[in-house]
Amino acid sequence: MSRFDQRSTIRPDPDRPMLDVADYVAGYTVDSREAFDTARYMLLDSLACTALAMDHEECVKHLGPLVPGADMKGGARVPFTTHELDPVQAAYNIGVQIRWLDFNDTWLAAEWGHPSDNLGAILAVADYLGRKAEAEGEGKSGQALTVRDVLAYAIKAHEIQGCYALKNSFNRVGLDHVILVRLASTAVATHMLGGDRDAIWTAVSHSWIDNGVLRTYRHAPNTGPRKSWAAGDACRRAVTHALNAVKGVVGYPSALSVPTWGFYDIAFNGKPFEFERPFGSYVMENVLFKISYPAEFHAQTAVECAMALHGQVRDRLGDIERIEIQTQQAGARIIDKTGPLHNYADRDHCIQYMVAVPLIFGRLTADDYTDAVAADPRIDALRGKMTVSENPGFTRDYFDPEKRYIGNSVQVFFTDGSHTDRVSIDYPVGHRRRREEGIPLLMAKFERAVRARLPADGAERLLALAASPDRFDATPITALMAMLRN
Repeated sequence: MSRFDQRSTIRPDPDRPMLDVADYVAGYTVDSREAFDTARYMLLDSLACTALAMDHEECVKHLGPLVPGADMKGGARVPFTTHELDPVQAAYNIGVQIRWLDFNDTWLAAEWGHPSDNLGAILAVADYLGRKAEAEGEGKSGQALTVRDVLAYAIKAHEIQGCYALKNSFNRVGLDHVILVRLASTAVATHMLGGDRDAIWTAVSHSWIDNGVLRTYRHAPNTGPRKSWAAGDACRRAVTHALNAVKGVVGYPSALSVPTWGFYDIAFNGKPFEFERPFGSYVMENVLFKISYPAEFHAQTAVECAMALHGQVRDRLGDIERIEIQTQQAGARIIDKTGPLHNYADRDHCIQYMVAVPLIFGRLTADDYTDAVAADPRIDALRGKMTVSENPGFTRDYFDPEKRYIGNSVQVFFTDGSHTDRVSIDYPVGHRRRREEGIPLLMAKFERAVRARLPADGAERLLALAASPDRFDATPITALMAMLRN
């Protein structure tokens, strides 16, 4: 085998993974009714998350132009605000809103992530393009992308992010999963802006050259609120790459594979990416919704277990000797925490905290991660009595492509020798196998969120539109974004 000649100026063909993304985005037609139906619920769920996030001052601080006064009249709108921004900063704003509460959809495999994060870029670019067309006199009805167009782009973004996550663990090399948000959003935003196959792989090459951000802000002892705006930051960078690509910037064909200087050697221990399946619509069809609890998804079923046990333990908290939690390998790795929890972000990524609160109070809401609730001494007292261990069966079912379970179990033992049953749940209410149960709850989440944020008449119009799938899909995205104004 000949040694790579670093002096050669011969440019190779683009790396196959970059071309596969470009071919999929530019050439694949989504025809899965289930994918479109799920994507519609995903959009509504994400809008609910943006509305709920607006109740949190720390989120609102991130919204608006990058510097005061840098607004863009006629630009992309930020839901539930009066901001009109360039599409790059709008992508950041919307991405921050969707992700802030850790309450949007989830994908779990070798890598973890939240594919609806990509809506930050997709909605910003779609609204920008539609408003631009209207301003240029091209007609209010014919030029703006429709909601269905947006759903098709979202399906593709979900698929790119999710299929990469199936076999490629970026967390194992210390990189945060938002690297895949940037990848997927870069690809679809480039196509939305008019980029062809070459422009898409060019933009994607720049995304890989960015490398990735460290995920240290998700883990003790550095856990902090950057995890709530990291996806927005990835969306912002993605739209920048897309805009540059359609201007004709040069692409870098072996950004992944070139020895010494490429992503594989620099960041991935020299290993090329692996793929379980070709791109289609699998990820959207199987995506997990966070419907019941704003909690890191590996703990969703643990929270359900704790809720089921609340009635048996609420009057015996002082008699508890120990609490045994069994989880999957991923849950044991990333949300098993002992010692002091310093902030909201620390608490919503601690399985012990997320079990203690429902055992005590019979609830788990976003407000339960605040300093005021965390000051209750009973929470840390219960945390100190918990053990967390991996259940190999939960891990096996977690990686099974036909199951994609996220199992947890909780059992409480008392000082008198008695104990509760071991409550075990394989998959949460947001799982594909619980869609029939979950969708009414998702729509109730959406209704509560928009009624709390919009005037009564505006909320009624939006709810009526959401209740009519055909009419909703045919709505210009500019019209939908206009309905989300305060």
